[in-house]
Amino acid sequence: MKILEKQGYHLFSILVLVGGIWLAVRGDILEGSFLGLSTRTWLILSVLFPIMHQIYVVILWRGELYYDWLTNAFGEKAFTVWGIGFMVLFLARPITIFALAIANHGTLAIPVWINISLIGICLGIVAYMTYSFVMYFGAERALGMDHFKPAEYRELPFVREGIFKWSSNAMYAYAFLALWMIGLIFNSKAALLAALFNHLYIWAHYYFTEHPDMQYIYREKMKNLPV
Repeated sequence: MKILEKQGYHLFSILVLVGGIWLAVRGDILEGSFLGLSTRTWLILSVLFPIMHQIYVVILWRGELYYDWLTNAFGEKAFTVWGIGFMVLFLARPITIFALAIANHGTLAIPVWINISLIGICLGIVAYMTYSFVMYFGAERALGMDHFKPAEYRELPFVREGIFKWSSNAMYAYAFLALWMIGLIFNSKAALLAALFNHLYIWAHYYFTEHPDMQYIYREKMKNLPV
């Protein structure tokens, strides 16, 4: 089935990254609690929701692209239904990392000037990423409208303005720095570990789900697009 293309690699990436998290949780990285939940629990949630999110995307993106599952089930409301589920799981990423950072605050000991400098760099890049997203990319592209209307989107040019001029994968390369900022603001080792997991795992989505799908949707255009 096309829906399973390269998903063995996806599963392997989950095992490797979760294994890395397990090996990294030592010492004060699990100190603290928030809203009655331990840092360990918030860390588990901050790993679980990205996995749920990206599996949701695999199943429903490809289910729609190859088999019209959502369109057959919901008709004209298919993209809206898809988008609601996507956004709930997407927003769970920063929310759980934010809660994790509060629970585990103060465990990262670095000089204030380094911390502020890193936050400033991340904020500048994320701000430019946000501007470029609003001006040139748009929510429909980000949510995967090309999986719902492949024939229409196949004729559109790839976005090459703003931050996308510097990276064709700017959403994954730069937007996830917002998650790193949360850990830096609260000086939380656990939140930074969760941000690292999120940032690495989104590339598993790109290589094993999105890139193969783009090869199917955009075909000839993809020959000139770097992996």
